[in-house]
Amino acid sequence: MQELIDRVTTEAGVTPEQAKKSIEAIANFVKEKFPMMAGAVDQLFMTGENN
Repeated sequence: MQELIDRVTTEAGVTPEQAKKSIEAIANFVKEKFPMMAGAVDQLFMTGENN
């Protein structure tokens, strides 16, 4: 997930903390809308890790 945080930080001009919160919000949104994809979303974004 760190690579994605770095990219969002650079491209959106936000802090790493803001980037991480944004990514987590998007991941949670996708999991709410498509619960059958929750495991895949967790794997993709590694939301279970403390990065």
